[in-house]
Amino acid sequence: MAMPTVEEDKAITAAARSDPDVQPLTPKQLKSMVPLRTLRGRPKSDNKKLLVSVRYSPEVVAYFKSTGEGWQSRMDEALREYVEQHRAA
Repeated sequence: MAMPTVEEDKAITAAARSDPDVQPLTPKQLKSMVPLRTLRGRPKSDNKKLLVSVRYSPEVVAYFKSTGEGWQSRMDEALREYVEQHRAA
């Protein structure tokens, strides 16, 4: 697709401005816009987790993986339960 000529661009702009259903964005609306890439991906969690490198026994990892998708969250929950049980002692 080629870029429009100056004359074509003027005609396109004039047609857009004459459309009663299209209103130009206000400065406030323009200022509130954010790049699309900032909206992509998983929403930020209130419960921030740390990224660490840990080595587990193969049978532990195999068990949690066998429970299906979300196995890392279940492993985290099991460890949190362990902490709670042993913190009270």
